[in-house]
Amino acid sequence: MNRRFFIRHALTGLGVASLPVSLVRAASEAVVAPPAGAIPPAAALVRMGVPIKASLGPLLDRARAALDVHSEKILLRDRIALADFSAASNQHRFHIVDLGAGQAVSYLVAHGLGSDPNHTGYLQTFSNEPNSQATSEGAYLTGEIYDGTHGAAMRLIGLDTTNNNAEIRAIVVHSAPYVSEDHIAVWGKVGRSNGCFVVAPHLIAQVLELLGPGRLLFAAKI
Repeated sequence: MNRRFFIRHALTGLGVASLPVSLVRAASEAVVAPPAGAIPPAAALVRMGVPIKASLGPLLDRARAALDVHSEKILLRDRIALADFSAASNQHRFHIVDLGAGQAVSYLVAHGLGSDPNHTGYLQTFSNEPNSQATSEGAYLTGEIYDGTHGAAMRLIGLDTTNNNAEIRAIVVHSAPYVSEDHIAVWGKVGRSNGCFVVAPHLIAQVLELLGPGRLLFAAKI
């Protein structure tokens, strides 16, 4: 990611409207001119996030357990992604968490068409079946970043029996215009995917940098 792009978009996913002006100014200055020897931009961004919400506690506990169960495959344990599908699609329910700092950056994310056939804005059911167009729950290993049909994207490897068809189904992290605040303003919710974790186009580079290959993405509805 080039520096101009990062400066322009680094704070977009933080919900800056809810932060004190002084914190936003300080964060912006830190991104523009990080001191020598500072932590990498991705880690710095998460640590400029907000404390993990107490409501995410049960989901975070399950994700931590998944880290231990799949410890031989998930080698990076500094950051994880939580997809909280108990929340409506118009909420920032995709959380990238710095486990050491206890901070999170949150984003909009779509769920699958097959998980919400009536387009209520809420995920109703999970499915691991090919052609279901549904979201699958469970632990994923983040994989290769590549340029695909929707632009920059990240492959996912399903590690549980509830999502082990992810590669066959081409379930990935990518972006699409139907995930945006503008879309919510018109429709009251974001659009639906074919089961992929879809984020806003202007934030995909940030999300992929924060996640990177070799980390846990955990999806569930609690």
